[in-house]
Amino acid sequence: MKFKNTPIKDAVLIEPQVFDDARGFFLETWQVEKFAAAGIAATFVQDNHSRSSQWTLRGLHFQSEHAQGKLVRVTAGTVYDVIVDLRRNSSSFGKWWGVELSAENHRMLWVPPGLAHGILVTSEMADFLYKCTDLYSPAHERTLAWNDPRLGIQWPLPPGTVPVMSAKDRQGTSFADIEKFA
Repeated sequence: MKFKNTPIKDAVLIEPQVFDDARGFFLETWQVEKFAAAGIAATFVQDNHSRSSQWTLRGLHFQSEHAQGKLVRVTAGTVYDVIVDLRRNSSSFGKWWGVELSAENHRMLWVPPGLAHGILVTSEMADFLYKCTDLYSPAHERTLAWNDPRLGIQWPLPPGTVPVMSAKDRQGTSFADIEKFA
């Protein structure tokens, strides 16, 4: 596995070694010792799987308490994955970064606690899987506005395309007004 630093402090892009042959492929998606050696000492307590149609935007989500670290990947299709640093003491506070994750490139992204996270499905459909370090806490779930001009996130939407979103995600809170982490 290759562990690559990203412009967001503590967030890591992981490129697993893929073994292809006539039968298909094999890859390791989690191995505690390799991840710990790369500085990711996570204990996962919940796995989630979402399937979404093209131009669905989910996010930008985080939990104000019971903050979750997430190891995310795509098993079918392609997404544009975005993270935003909400940790006041971080060198990348207030910055965003995006990367394409797909079933074809097999990349994974480690999203440490204290970041808002969202995806835009760019293929016809996508299956998105993620492991979490804390349980889902609906009372503490927050949504950062996906289109906040202060952040200037460059979502790869075709001109004139309106993303498919939940009502909750359409009503996200601005970066200026959203809760932050110490």
